[in-house]
Amino acid sequence: MFVKSIVSALALTIVTAGVAEAQQAAPTRIQQFQAWGAYSYKSGNATVCYVLSVPTTKQPANVDHGDNFFIVSQRPGQNISYEPQAMMGYTVQENSKINVTIDNKTFVMFTKDKAGWVENAAQEPALVAAMKSGHSMTVSATSRKGTGTSYSYSLSGISAALKQIESCK
Repeated sequence: MFVKSIVSALALTIVTAGVAEAQQAAPTRIQQFQAWGAYSYKSGNATVCYVLSVPTTKQPANVDHGDNFFIVSQRPGQNISYEPQAMMGYTVQENSKINVTIDNKTFVMFTKDKAGWVENAAQEPALVAAMKSGHSMTVSATSRKGTGTSYSYSLSGISAALKQIESCK
């Protein structure tokens, strides 16, 4: 299940990163750090690096959630540093938000189709810092059908995984 999820995540990451170029190589796992994996792939002449994790729990238990991931990407060729992204296994409700809560601090993401990005880009470093120092992370969203969902993520290994992609070039 975990391997299937990672393969799906890698494919989704490539598609949503807007880098569906013919020159692009398949993602390579650099290293696994507890709950977080560090990955990279080539996009033209640039390298894209990211860390990724899957939820430890999904609520409600009686619905098909699809494959869900939380990603933090680094794209030096595009001057993008540590961009958090929630990837849902379903289309989220139009004009809805995704809430990322770390300990007692909530960050709001805007949504498009199956993904969410931090609404205020200036908050991205604060979200990443909270992930590094936090104990628990919950991602909450509403599906297109109106179902409220919630996902718990382990933050074990996030600091080491982010350090691994720090020098992405």
